Amino acid sequence: MSEPQKLEGVVLIHGPAADMLTERQLVSYEKHRESLIDWLAYEGKNPDALEGYAPETFKVYANIICRFHRYVWEREGGFTLDLTHDHANAFLRDHIRSKEYSDSYKHNTKLALLAYFRFKNNEWEPKYVVSSTTTNVQPKSFVEQEERERLRTAVLEYGSVPAYAALSPEERNKWKLELARRFCKPVDQIGQEDWDRANGYKYPSIVFASLDAGLRPIEVGRARTHWINRDNPTLSIPVDESSKNKDNWSVSIRPDTHEYLLRWLEERKLYDKYADTDRLWLTRHGNPYNSSALKLLLTNLREIADIDRDLTWYAIRHSTGTYMAREEGLAAAQSQLRHKRTATTMKYDNVSLKSRRDALDRMG
Repeated sequence: MSEPQKLEGVVLIHGPAADMLTERQLVSYEKHRESLIDWLAYEGKNPDALEGYAPETFKVYANIICRFHRYVWEREGGFTLDLTHDHANAFLRDHIRSKEYSDSYKHNTKLALLAYFRFKNNEWEPKYVVSSTTTNVQPKSFVEQEERERLRTAVLEYGSVPAYAALSPEERNKWKLELARRFCKPVDQIGQEDWDRANGYKYPSIVFASLDAGLRPIEVGRARTHWINRDNPTLSIPVDESSKNKDNWSVSIRPDTHEYLLRWLEERKLYDKYADTDRLWLTRHGNPYNSSALKLLLTNLREIADIDRDLTWYAIRHSTGTYMAREEGLAAAQSQLRHKRTATTMKYDNVSLKSRRDALDRMG
């Protein structure tokens, strides 16, 4: 019996998978596996830094993902590469309930699925949290109410500089050096525009909008200028994976969040990198935001806010849902977070936009 073909030490097509596919399907799946394994090995851990997982890690992940594919094919009655978040939640749930797998393997299953959906540029928010030491389904961590308010305060300070007129010539030179470093420009080219930019509205608009709407990292990256309703404090966010992509979620935001967004819309016109795009936010290097960039932003904000524990962007999202549900009920939370668990739930959401906006004010 011939040895199975390998890539980076990983079996490319496992026997059980090959047995389920036609020759044409095998060609498609083989190309998919090649791209996936290459990504895991050379980019998966930190795509921005081109840092892959360790060999012992990406081999485990690649094997779990192959099992995931076979699981979906059995459920769907045939080959598909259109694996969804619902598939992932079902696969993880079945592993949690099973006594066949160790706690460590269940934990690796969750991590492998997270990696797979990052590879697909379709970040997944697991319905369950699994630790490496217990099989219990645990509640997700979230940002406490006081911490939410401290993050709002911190971002208003983040990256800001003193008023130009209030500084002595020596202090101005010091701040010019800082702005030259920050914006990668020669000191003698630092002008009033750079001073205004340092005190701009990009970061407040990102953080306030994320606290209100529970924006996923991928949504921060995908956000477009037309999401902002200029007349009312709402965001119109396209429904993910809509076949016609015409429907929108109407998401309430606070009046101050709305004001920061409107000011940012005007400010972004000043920057050349936004000239040919309708993306709402870009990083300093002109790229859409991703998990890594937002993690760095949140780390800096935690220091300013004196929050001495790790937080994730998804913890912000989870806290928005938690407090919205507490204030206005589950239907409001599902609408605010754009959960599509059932079409019926969304149709019978009778909580008004104003009620959800009032809840945001009470939530802090």
